[in-house]
Parts: sequence; structure tokens; C-alpha cells
Amino acid sequence: VQLVASGGGLVQAGGSLRLSCAASGIIAVINVMGWYRQAPGKARELVATITNGGSTNYADSVKGRFTISRDNAKNTVHLQMDSLIPEDTAVYYCYADRVYFSSSYFLNNYWGQGTQVTVSS
Repeated sequence: VQLVASGGGLVQAGGSLRLSCAASGIIAVINVMGWYRQAPGKARELVATITNGGSTNYADSVKGRFTISRDNAKNTVHLQMDSLIPEDTAVYYCYADRVYFSSSYFLNNYWGQGTQVTVSS
């Protein structure tokens, strides 16, 4: 399974960016998809996740500003980031967990290559 992320870039504070991630491979179902981020000198942290049933989970720091969505048929996940602040600057990583290749066989913890998001003040 390959996860390819896109959509990062440089934006001014208050602006918006939309990240996308596509999973490729012979996949039956991906239970959880989401985004993590890692700022320089800091640990990787959860941003948001979404299950194939549509249940979402957000870090407190992004609630009300970021929206995660996914297309199960295309195995894609998106992160709409609004009202960006400099503290959102980080490398954002796409994540997939409990990837089913058949009705009974799954693997965990797939990561994309990361995409840089920089928010200037």
C-alpha cells in the first residue's frame, strides 16, 4: 500500500490549504485514515482521523478550523485547513490503519511521505 500526499505549501496566517492523500494497492477497506504532523523539534502528533463509517476525531488545537473527509470508494482522505496560524507549520503525514486486503486479513500503520505546510505570520 502506498500513500501519496499532496497539497502542502506556504500560506499567510488566516489563509487556507487543502491536503489530499490517496492510497493505492489492492485494498478492500481502510478502517481509519487520517493526518498527523510534526513540527521541528517536536514529536509527531495527531491532527485528525476519520473511520470508514465517517466518525471523526480532531486534536483540540485544530477543532473548528480543520475538517477531515474521505472518499471510501477512491481510498482518499482530505484535510481542509482554514484559519491557519503559524503554529500549524509542520510536515503533515497521511496515515492509514487497519487496511483490509480481504475480509479477514489486514495490516496496520501505513504512512505517507509527508507534505510541508508553512504558515507565515
